[in-house]
Amino acid sequence: MSQQRIRVLGVDPGLTRCGLGVIEGAPDSTLNMIDVGVITTPATAPLEMRLLQLEEELTQWVQKHQPDRIAVERVFSQHNVRTVMGTGQAAGIALLVAARAGIPVVMHTPSEVKAAVTGSGRANKVQVAEMVKRLLALKEIPKPVDSTDALALAICHIWRGGGNDKIAMALVAEKSRLAKLVRK
Repeated sequence: MSQQRIRVLGVDPGLTRCGLGVIEGAPDSTLNMIDVGVITTPATAPLEMRLLQLEEELTQWVQKHQPDRIAVERVFSQHNVRTVMGTGQAAGIALLVAARAGIPVVMHTPSEVKAAVTGSGRANKVQVAEMVKRLLALKEIPKPVDSTDALALAICHIWRGGGNDKIAMALVAEKSRLAKLVRK
């Protein structure tokens, strides 16, 4: 039984470069890349203007592609606090845009994405990029790497989210079955 196809906007948050990738598919079907890109903001611009630009361009992507879900990379601790802050602020903008549009958000860690796409949570960027290229039947790997990471996030959610949906449906069916038994 084939699951319904969904459209996912993957967001690899970053203040200087924010990767975006839109994928359509289901866990048991071919994945199709709809669009890929990156939002860049100048490091010399004031922070509030960079965040505003991210919000405006992300909103345009949401309006253009009408995703069913938005998958955002979960910010994790890095050695450079400044990088973590910028990544967290960009992720917050993605969450805001999703909430404003009424689109459910899912967050995946880098290890979850790597494991979903390559089979190993310790895969390197080159391995992830090569698998994204293969899974989407692309002629070349999208550049910069932020855009490839965004596609990987969307793929991860389609595959993992589909499994989570199946589990949720099975739990509902089991509760219904048990409720009927109790009534007898």
